[in-house]
Amino acid sequence: MSEAPSPQPPAASGEVSAAAAPQLELRGVTKRFGGVAAVDGVSFEVAKGEIVGIIGPNGAGKTTLLNCISGVHRLDGGDVRWQGASIAGMAPHRVAKLGIGRTFQIVRPFGSMTVRENAAIGALFGSAEGRRGVAGAFELADEVLELVGLAGFEHRSVDELSGGEQQRVALARALAPQPRLLMLDEPLGSLDRRLRERLLDELRDLFTRLHLSVLFVTHDHDEAFALAERVAVMHGRFRAKLALRRRGRYVLRARSAADARNLAGASPAVTITA
Repeated sequence: MSEAPSPQPPAASGEVSAAAAPQLELRGVTKRFGGVAAVDGVSFEVAKGEIVGIIGPNGAGKTTLLNCISGVHRLDGGDVRWQGASIAGMAPHRVAKLGIGRTFQIVRPFGSMTVRENAAIGALFGSAEGRRGVAGAFELADEVLELVGLAGFEHRSVDELSGGEQQRVALARALAPQPRLLMLDEPLGSLDRRLRERLLDELRDLFTRLHLSVLFVTHDHDEAFALAERVAVMHGRFRAKLALRRRGRYVLRARSAADARNLAGASPAVTITA
């Protein structure tokens, strides 16, 4: 897997610069289930090479938002645009072919297959170009397994792996198609804190090295602050946005300081402004 040039640091404002056209853009995305708006008029952008996090409690609509982007759910309003073109209503397999990959909150590896075979599945059915057939898929699988720290595990059954190792298999399977944008749904949610902290460092280094655009959702504030360049707080709609500033501090803007504290929680990394 070839590496892209080193990413440039985010602008001080934390916003996408005018010179960098957004890779992914959401405009007023809305999804209703009956009379409930699970996603309510959400708009944001992800630039190439940017890591954006969305935090919120269970039931806030985070997974539904990823399903809207990936084509699992049809929108009830708004638009999803990829590199300037609308992909709203596109089937999930076609969205994946465009270079948008994802992992899921519940890790479901193919238990009857080896680690290598699980990773190769992603290469066979994703967007990877220039390599076709089973041999090429296994070559890509070997590359991504090394990237995620599973070299030497190729021929082990995934049923023999720990929870953290299975999370790595899921990540390898998502990286094998060589996506341009990777969406992660609670990527470390099932792991204990010590393992989460270790994998956070590894994920941040990996995404930076690959210059990969990342959109991830989580309910864990520390996880979001450790990994993301920009963070939005969601509960059906975006209630607050946090922009990364110098020296690792975020500035949070919300309708009120009290609302921001209730939504984002107390953190020494955040300065709150109404």
